[in-house]
Amino acid sequence: MTLEHIVRLAAKGDGVTEEGRHVRRSLPGDRVDENGIVEHGPHHVEPPCRHFGACGGCHLQHADEETLSAFVHDRVVNAAKGQGLEIGEVLPVHLSPPRSRRRATLHGMRTQKGAVLGYREAGSHRIVDLSECHVIDPGLLELVAPLRSFIAEHGPGKGAVDAQLSLCDQGLDAALTNFPLEGLAAIEAALDFARERKLARLTIDQNFGPETVWEPEPVTVTLSGIPVSMPSGAFLQATRDAEARMIDDAHDWVGDAGIVADLFSGLGTFAFALRKGRKVLAAEADQAAHLACKAAALRAGGSVHAMHRDLFRNPLQADELSRFGAALLDPPRAGAKAQVSEIAASTLPRVVYVSCNPSSWARDAAQLVEAGFRLTRLRPVGQFRWSTHVELVSLFER
Repeated sequence: MTLEHIVRLAAKGDGVTEEGRHVRRSLPGDRVDENGIVEHGPHHVEPPCRHFGACGGCHLQHADEETLSAFVHDRVVNAAKGQGLEIGEVLPVHLSPPRSRRRATLHGMRTQKGAVLGYREAGSHRIVDLSECHVIDPGLLELVAPLRSFIAEHGPGKGAVDAQLSLCDQGLDAALTNFPLEGLAAIEAALDFARERKLARLTIDQNFGPETVWEPEPVTVTLSGIPVSMPSGAFLQATRDAEARMIDDAHDWVGDAGIVADLFSGLGTFAFALRKGRKVLAAEADQAAHLACKAAALRAGGSVHAMHRDLFRNPLQADELSRFGAALLDPPRAGAKAQVSEIAASTLPRVVYVSCNPSSWARDAAQLVEAGFRLTRLRPVGQFRWSTHVELVSLFER
């Protein structure tokens, strides 16, 4: 029997041998044969959650901290190397701790015995009924059991319910989709549920669009000391610690630029962090996020100017960008190909690029380097702990 050694982890978390064979749930240092793992190496730990292996939310709970950091590091650095990019400095990996996720989307469904609520199994529509979770904030986990009971009593007879949960300044914000409320009793039960659980807001989509049914006071999220109205379903960085790490890097890397463009700005996570001592243009396509940022900017004193603009269809042009001392990009997973083309054609001296997809980032980064930028700093970020989802913050200078 020939034994092989696992030498690295692939992008989806499988161990890979020197010969390129993938072995599920193996780690570097393991010895394997054609049937799987024969001997564990030094990097295995006991998974803390009973659902690990079935639940599709986590892939790497069996890996120690060293392996988790190496995985995040390698995903980012290998994406850069795949485009032939030279990296000036790779900064230490930031890993978010357990139980730090402040937002999550769970799936629920009524059953003959009641209801199930949790994440889906990997590669399946089946729902793992959560009894514990070591990823999300305890405040979110506390709602799982009562929400499961509410779905069992009032959820739809067919189809799955999506429950998007987020922590805001006022507490827990819950949004349910595919949840028709049949009759007055169901409506009153929804209000009672929100009141008894002291929810900050309850939004229900009865297949006619989301409607807020409970919001005792306007829901906000504080960004760098500024309370910003939080539309239902608005994007937030998954963990506060990763958000703070990326903000600190961005603040240091824009340097002494007096005017900064924050592109794909959302609610203003980076714009409000960078506003002191400079002017910031916050450009965002989503209307609700733009209006929330604009209102908060006016209350904050006007150093942030919010612009409603679709940067995919109508990116800031090269001549517009050349007026800025630095730009920050935080685009969706698809990247920012059109906007990066305009940056490349401008005289903009400095770009901070935050990304949730190393592949699209590396593609855009190659275009910046071809236009005369250098990738001077790069920090891998693992805020989706134990998953294969990896983020980064990077600095490009001409």
